[in-house]
Amino acid sequence: MASKDKPDKSVDSKSIDSASQKMILKACEDNVDISWDRFEKQQPQCGYGLLGLCCRHCSMGPCNINPFGDEPKLGVCGANADTIAARHFGRMTAAGAAAHSDHGRGVAQTFLATAKGEIKDYRIKDEQKLYKLAMDLGVEIGDRSVKEIAIEVGEKALAMFGQQEGEVALLKRAPLKRQEVWRKKGLMSRGVDREIVEMMHRTHIGVDMDYKNIIDHCSRTAIGDGWGGSMIATELQDILFGTPMPVVSRVNLGALVPQDVNIIVHGHEPLLSEMIVAASRDPELVNLAKSKGAKGISLGGICCTANEILMRHGIPIAGNFLQQELAIATGICEAMIVDVQCIFQSLPTVAKCYHTKVFSTNTRGKVEGAIHLEFHEDHALETAKKLVREAIENFPNRKSAKPYEQLETVDLIGGFSHETISYLLGGLFRASYRPLNDNIINGRIRGVAGVVGCNNPRMSPLDDYHVKMVKELIKHDVLVLQTGCSAISCAKAGLLVPEAAAEFAGPGLAEVCETVGIPPVLHLGSCVDNSRILIAAAAVVKEGGLGDDIADLPVAGAAPEWMSEKAISIGQYFVASGVYTVFGGSFPTMGAKRLTQYLFEGIEKDIGGKWAFESDPIKAAHLMIQHIDSKRKALGIDKAKERVLLDMADRRALD
Repeated sequence: MASKDKPDKSVDSKSIDSASQKMILKACEDNVDISWDRFEKQQPQCGYGLLGLCCRHCSMGPCNINPFGDEPKLGVCGANADTIAARHFGRMTAAGAAAHSDHGRGVAQTFLATAKGEIKDYRIKDEQKLYKLAMDLGVEIGDRSVKEIAIEVGEKALAMFGQQEGEVALLKRAPLKRQEVWRKKGLMSRGVDREIVEMMHRTHIGVDMDYKNIIDHCSRTAIGDGWGGSMIATELQDILFGTPMPVVSRVNLGALVPQDVNIIVHGHEPLLSEMIVAASRDPELVNLAKSKGAKGISLGGICCTANEILMRHGIPIAGNFLQQELAIATGICEAMIVDVQCIFQSLPTVAKCYHTKVFSTNTRGKVEGAIHLEFHEDHALETAKKLVREAIENFPNRKSAKPYEQLETVDLIGGFSHETISYLLGGLFRASYRPLNDNIINGRIRGVAGVVGCNNPRMSPLDDYHVKMVKELIKHDVLVLQTGCSAISCAKAGLLVPEAAAEFAGPGLAEVCETVGIPPVLHLGSCVDNSRILIAAAAVVKEGGLGDDIADLPVAGAAPEWMSEKAISIGQYFVASGVYTVFGGSFPTMGAKRLTQYLFEGIEKDIGGKWAFESDPIKAAHLMIQHIDSKRKALGIDKAKERVLLDMADRRALD
């Protein structure tokens, strides 16, 4: 346990959510250090690092560039501020792309093994999506069996990671004009891993020293993530586990039920969480839980694993990134089971103050102090049952005879895949994006915004920036699409239910939402599922009436509280796809004037999208709205047009 002189009462500065506030205060009273405490102890943070001007790429450094004084202006090797910051930006892009793409590779390997019959605990659940993906990959369908098609799809998907030449096959899903932009600039990703490795080489000392050239390869690498590795992960997960459909559930720390054995799954890969869901419903294990004095077994998710099990099973979301320690602080969490990405190393330390057991399960992500019980797909359900059994056996060890009070939850609707959006707008036989396009053209929907990304203690209080930005957008008739922790933030604020349209949305958006029966903020899934937004944007272009490229659309993107390198890769592949993208909190190139000016202005002339930075969520929302309005004006749909009834003579004149 950490030692504190007295509890910190200023919880309102750390979270806008009352359940989180209660747990922050409880952790403080329990003398447990959590993320906000560690953030405060780090102040003041390195100013050079925040501006992207501290270089440790060789042992001659670290070299700091002074953006304000006269010296130093160059590193020991002669690298200037723009080169150093571009190299940092490039390595962040590579790391983020690697995280998503390694996830995708693991899914592809499991998919192929399942298709071959080598793994028995998974099966193909969405054959129609398999056929669609097969056609995109050039796999013949004919009268072949599902098994034959699936094996070839798996082989081609897996090959995309290691291919050295040509173009990643799924890039052809982008509008033709977008593909032309990429080819003209030489940005077509040749292979997912190929571009990541080259990014690391280019940013080694003494290699690429032209910041624009480095950023070009950032785009190439990020495109390989968004239209490659991440898209492969999303598509194959849907085929294996089922394409999400809208589902009603609950969100917040109240997902932990005092009378139940509570298990939190935390991380990003549904290969594990799917099996934990199955194991938790096993009658033998449910009866074992009851024999230990529990009423049953409750699951809750943290981070993107939460989004995965919500979409396909309706499992409540316990919280987002900065709530992972708070879930343990409730004192009623028997086990936290983690895999990879966004896991705090502090979890076992916090867990020691309670009775919670923390289990690491992935060979790529061992956690010092956690119990390592490695998960292998070839005996997936067996391992999942073992983990659930460990949690049940821990139930009698709760340190308090009186568990913490039942915390609140909020209703939400999640699971809007791009296929679902099309279906809701047109029905089973007339599924189409036409109604969306028509309502953008007629002005009921001003535009569309993707608001995604992490939580960050730098942007306290928790959830405030996401919620303020999204409320401002929907108030001005902008339909919002969300993934990841950002979606969880807005779900806790009650924005992911249809009733939110009447309360928070502008009149045009509210009318559309009421007619279709959807929330003004649509939950599309986890981090890798940002690829769904790319596919939806391409579908809008294909539907017609809003230009020939994603760059023509009245759309914008944002990550108000971004934290991880994955966010940089996501942002770069949206920019490279033609989307105006706003980040909050900090931006990793601010000390490099030419590079930052290029990312915020010049790059738009080259590839159609650009970056922006704004820490105030309301101001950031209005930057997005201004951009949306500029695109509406360019399309000639910025003014309402009078409806005119044409007689036959008028129609002949039109012909």
